[in-house]
Amino acid sequence: DQPTVLCCAGATKDMGKMLGGEEEKDPDAQKKEEERQEALRQQEEERKAKHARMEAEREKVRQQIRDKYGLKKKEEKEAEEKAALEQPCEGSLTRPKKAIPAGCGDEEEEEEESILDTVLKYLPGPLQDMFKK
Repeated sequence: DQPTVLCCAGATKDMGKMLGGEEEKDPDAQKKEEERQEALRQQEEERKAKHARMEAEREKVRQQIRDKYGLKKKEEKEAEEKAALEQPCEGSLTRPKKAIPAGCGDEEEEEEESILDTVLKYLPGPLQDMFKK
């Protein structure tokens, strides 16, 4: 009979909480929660520091490999490609609009007349006379 009483004594305390009774207020609960939050922040800072150290070591190894094989970082490659695009090469097929000489392509009527004249040169004499009229 005695063991049953001991078992129920602990259970009745928890039963009161479950049934909506007043929970026991822990006077140090706020202090414990602040300590727990501080511990979590400290762990997070340590984790970030550890990852930063590991990444620095990895970057050092990567740089050694780049130096050994003459490779460049992705950012450096992109910067060089942009610079190459901005500066047109000598003999490049593409040129800036400023480089077009005056009179080339500005007046369409002149071009059409010159093409017509070129075609007329290759026509036989009687046909040339018909088109000139």
